[in-house]
Amino acid sequence: MVRTRFAPSPTGYLHIGGLRTALYAYLFAKKHGGKFILRIEDTDQTREVAGAVDVIITALEKAGMHYDEGPIVGGDYGPYIQSERKQIYLEYAKKLIDSGDAYYCFCTKERLAELHEHGATKYDKHCLKLSKSEIEERIARGEPYVIRQNIPESGTSTYHDEVFGDVTVDFKDLEDNILIKSDGMPTYNFANVIDDHLMGITHCIRGVEYLMSTPKYNLLYDALGWARPVYIHLQPIMRDSQHKLSKRDGDAGFEDFLNKGFLPHAIVNYIALLGWNPKDNNEKMSMDELIEKFSIEGLQKSSSIFDETKMRWLNSLYIKEMSAKDFHAAAMPYYQKYCPDKGVDYEYLSELLQTRVETLSDIKERAAFIDAFDNFDTELFINKKWKTDVAMAKDLIDDCLACTNAPELNVALESLAERKGLKKGQVLWIYRIALTGAAATPGGGEEMVKLFGKTEALRRLEKVKNILATL
Repeated sequence: MVRTRFAPSPTGYLHIGGLRTALYAYLFAKKHGGKFILRIEDTDQTREVAGAVDVIITALEKAGMHYDEGPIVGGDYGPYIQSERKQIYLEYAKKLIDSGDAYYCFCTKERLAELHEHGATKYDKHCLKLSKSEIEERIARGEPYVIRQNIPESGTSTYHDEVFGDVTVDFKDLEDNILIKSDGMPTYNFANVIDDHLMGITHCIRGVEYLMSTPKYNLLYDALGWARPVYIHLQPIMRDSQHKLSKRDGDAGFEDFLNKGFLPHAIVNYIALLGWNPKDNNEKMSMDELIEKFSIEGLQKSSSIFDETKMRWLNSLYIKEMSAKDFHAAAMPYYQKYCPDKGVDYEYLSELLQTRVETLSDIKERAAFIDAFDNFDTELFINKKWKTDVAMAKDLIDDCLACTNAPELNVALESLAERKGLKKGQVLWIYRIALTGAAATPGGGEEMVKLFGKTEALRRLEKVKNILATL
């Protein structure tokens, strides 16, 4: 059975790049009837942020990626949090020491710093030469130590990656990396190998930054007599042609974009296309369609540039397809934040805005007209296109009040234009400005009267009449 995993570090948020890695692992597993596993890689305790595991789990749920095994849901291969597996790693590290594929290292930070000061680019295997008796004595004395992998000093390693083909690395370019730290915790380089094997991971999907260090992992698999997984390395998501999408440069997390009013699956749909080509022209796909179409063959060797404008467009398609009820429910928090307690018909406002916003946060700008009347500016009556001005507004304001009381507002306004010898557009402009005080609204006069209610509409027009009377 195909088994893939997503193994994030609990650092406080889920990066878009991490979400895409999880998505590809999820899609591949589901495409082949397999299992998708969530594993928390918290070996670096200094970077862990309180509550970060909950953030990751919640993000996956919102994204529609339901993991089959992992924290909370459990499974047959737990624990699924690395800090709870400490003794497992120590057991296998000692096996590697016994086979000569790893060794104890007692070098101090000062000695390592001195090595680098003298131009060394990697560890010099100094402690590999220690005798068994000396090692035992130093451990008995309580000297701190780490356990290092014993990388061959010559030769090469070649392995196959499903995206990049055969990859060859010279052992002289690899360092004897640390497997077990002085606090007894494993490093990522060691824990990921042990856990991937023990959890039966068949396909390892991860970032391209691990492409050249994978031979280190393969040496561990071989030393322990284990089969290697299938490797699938992914290019990063870029902010531009030179820089990766980074939290330091602004929004880069899944929650960041949710907070900006993007819908969860619109984000998922968009990032699926950042590094994968579905081989057709369809860009909008449900999760079931993504699963059906996903293939390793569609993964790209080149990196992709994140285009928020493109994601906004895709998000707008999903918004337009929402039911009126669902859109209104999604929009209400934004009304409560940006235009609360205004006495308008919010359900009707949703009807007006649904086709006019690309993200839910656009509601802030699109609903700004609701407060525009409080700072009424008569200069808005001046419109070069329609050739309207303040004098025309003064002449029409009484008629605007009368039209508001008519059974059919648009018919009354059209009749008014005919009587005055004006274009219909001129009357509609004057009326809408008098009613809202805003140059842009999500609908004309009839829609605005329905939104505000006839009583409020008449109150506004009376107020404008009084303003105009003073000019």
